[in-house]
Formats: sequence, structure tokens, C-alpha cells
Amino acid sequence: MKNKNILELCLSPDLGGLELFMGNCYSFFKEKGRCHIAIEKNTKLDKYINNDNAFYLRRNKFFPIIPAKRLANYIDKYNVDIIHFHWTKDMVTVVLAKMLSKKKPQIIQTRNMTMTRFKKDFYHRWLYKNITTMHAVTNQVKDQLNKFIPSDICPNIEALYMGVKEEKKDLKKMAELKKQYQLKDEFIIGIVGRIQEDKGQYLVLEAFYLLKHYNIKLMIVGHAMDNGYLKNLKSKIKLLGIEDKIIFTGFTKEVHAHMNLFDVNILATAKETFGLVVVEAMMSKICTIATNRAGPLEIIEDGKDGLLFDRSSKELAQKIKMLLNNSNLKKELALNGYLKVKDKFEYNKQLNKLYKVINES
Repeated sequence: MKNKNILELCLSPDLGGLELFMGNCYSFFKEKGRCHIAIEKNTKLDKYINNDNAFYLRRNKFFPIIPAKRLANYIDKYNVDIIHFHWTKDMVTVVLAKMLSKKKPQIIQTRNMTMTRFKKDFYHRWLYKNITTMHAVTNQVKDQLNKFIPSDICPNIEALYMGVKEEKKDLKKMAELKKQYQLKDEFIIGIVGRIQEDKGQYLVLEAFYLLKHYNIKLMIVGHAMDNGYLKNLKSKIKLLGIEDKIIFTGFTKEVHAHMNLFDVNILATAKETFGLVVVEAMMSKICTIATNRAGPLEIIEDGKDGLLFDRSSKELAQKIKMLLNNSNLKKELALNGYLKVKDKFEYNKQLNKLYKVINES
């Protein structure tokens, strides 16, 4: 099988699981064969990837034909066989570019978000009939796609989990971070992700307050998407009198090193389609507590390789307390989680599967 010439595309301004996975795809696929990357200049993703050969394209919400023409020219110039895009908002630009190009590349979408309504109107029928394959990141997403996209224009749908690498702990960096944050022997509760309300930092804060008499600290890793929400969080922390126990790291590229300081990792999102940060923590042998809905239900078996909670601060506090009081349980859950991720979510294994799907499209 001849390897196709792939263009990885994501014009999102954010830097979360979706964008990081796109970066992983590009890094992995370019080692396999020809692979290009298209991103928007000066975004968090651009700064994270830091690639001099990137094709810069600016999304235009009202006139998508403008970036589509530039993209079509790029497709023809570099003889692109497949556009693999990740952000749903890029769909119209990608489809228009396909139609405007001479090459007429195949289109593959990695679908990271849920689908909740039928796509029967003319506009969506036009979009989806131009997509060859959709990569659903969970079985739940696959079921939704089959339900809401009419069968006569539904692309081929493949369900494959995202993969994560096993990385060595950087003990020197961890020691530096401990010194920076003045950490000693505290039990560290951590949450990683964009600081916005649906990520649930406020829930973790409420649960943390119920346990404030323990020797614990809370580390909130990520950049603020909503400064008003961040301000409210900090005001609440001040009102509760726990400012000395809360650490905001802000944006950092050293997420893995920060995560390795955690005793427990929390995912408190209302609707997390997959939960890349969950499998990343599990691969690092960090016990994880996640909401009992959507993606985490396909990752964690409650009480065996992690813990699930009902998205109430009271139950979250109870689950954290279980780990505070039982270090053997914490170690057992962390080890079982690690073994599961090595088996089901390992980086090379999953991306090889996805590369095969893309090349066979």
C-alpha cells in the first residue's frame, strides 16, 4: 500500500485535547510518509507546535471561500491526497477547498465532539456527502454519528480511541517545580485543562474546601478562557480563606511534569467526549477521578482502575477522601489504570490504526 500525502489541518485558537491530538497525528504521520500541517498563525497551537514549515491559514467565519481558495491552491501545489481535519468549524472551509481544487482530495474528520441533532438539511447534506471517513474518538460518538447523519450521505465511520505516550518522569524538573510552588509533603489534588466553567474547576474547589483540614493542596493547570470565571474562582478562594492552599499555574508546555506532582488527577467536565487528560494521567500512574458520563465511562472501570463520581462536590470529596485515607487503594487503582492504558490507549498502537484507516480511505 502506497502511503498517501496527508495534510493535517486545525484552525482552532485553543490548546486542548483536540488540538494536542492533531499535533500528535502530524508528528506521527510525518515519520511514516509525506505529511503537511495547516494551522492559524500566532495561536496557542502554533506556539505549541513551533513548526517553520507550517502552512498558515486564517479561518473566515463569514467568507469561508477566501481561506478555501488559498487552501485549494496549497492542495494542488503539494499534491495533497487527503485532508485530515479536527475542528468541526473548519468543515465548510475544507469542503469548499476540495471543490475548488483540481486534485479533489479525500476528506477525513476526527470527530472529538458529540452530535446532538439531525443533519438532514441541504447545507449539512452537502457537507457530509463530501467527507469520506469520520474518525469517532469513542463508541458513543460513533453511535451518535450513525443516528444523526442520514444513511444515504453518511461517511464511513471508524471508532478509534486516542493514544498517549508513556513519558519518563523528569525528576529534576519535578524538584524545580516543587521548589517553585513551595511544596513539601502535601497530598496534591490536580486538575488540568482550560479554565472555563464547563471544565468544573469550581466543583473541585468546593470538594477541596470540604477537605481543607487535611494536609492538601490544589493545583489548577491551564490557561483562562474566561477571565470573568477565573476572577470569580479567585474571589471564592479568598472568601473561603484557602488562598495558601491553591496553585494556579497558568499556561504551561510542561503539563506532564506538573501532572507528575499530583497524587490524584480530577476530570470534572460536564460532557467530556473522550478525556485525553484521563488517559495521560493513567499512563503516568496517577490515580484519576472522573465524571460518570460520556468519554470517561469508556476509559475507567469504577473502583478497579480509577474512580467515577456523579459531578457533585460532595461525592467528589468522598472519593478524594477515600484515597487520602488509603494509600494502598490509590496505588492499586493507579497501577491498574496504567496497565489498561498500555493495552488500550498506547500512542503507537492507536495512531498506527488511524494511519491505516486514513491510507485505506
